[in-house]
Formats: sequence, structure tokens, C-alpha cells
Amino acid sequence: MDRISFTVLLQSAADQVITAGNILTHGPADLVGAIGRAVLDALLPAWRRPRIKARTRKSPTSKYGPNAGQHPTTSQNYTFHADVMFLEHGLASRPRR
Repeated sequence: MDRISFTVLLQSAADQVITAGNILTHGPADLVGAIGRAVLDALLPAWRRPRIKARTRKSPTSKYGPNAGQHPTTSQNYTFHADVMFLEHGLASRPRR
């Protein structure tokens, strides 16, 4: 199911609706149908993502080594101050150009 192209599926279904083909058949029923044949003829290639690098179970070097000693040793305090103003009459409108 992961190799089926959704675009091919939609296009072949739209073609079947537009042409109204194979609505009434005189012979035995075709179980695959035109949509199924179109999808099976245009399967996407079997593809597997290559690994970037080989997996390692244990590494002799720590991945946290380059950041050692660069962070502050004590916590830092910050103070935030905000002034909130309520305007009774609003702001003057901008001049038009």
C-alpha cells in the first residue's frame, strides 16, 4: 500500500467518472477494474532510506563534551517591569496621504 501513487489513483478515478466507462458490462465482472489496473501499472519504486551513519551502541566520547563549562554555574534573576496605560479618548487618527 505504501507504493501506490495517490495522484494516479485520483486521476484514473476522475477519468472513470468523466468517461463513465465500464458501468454496464456484458461479461463477467472485472474485479480489479480500470482504476486498479492503472494504479498497479504505475506503482512507485520500492525505496528504503539509506542510513546516514552506522549505529553505535556506546561511544567513548560524550556528546555533551563541547558544552561543558560554557553554561552559568548559578541561576540568574531577571526583573520585568511594564506600564499599562488606559486612554480615555483614544489616539488621534493618522493623516491621510
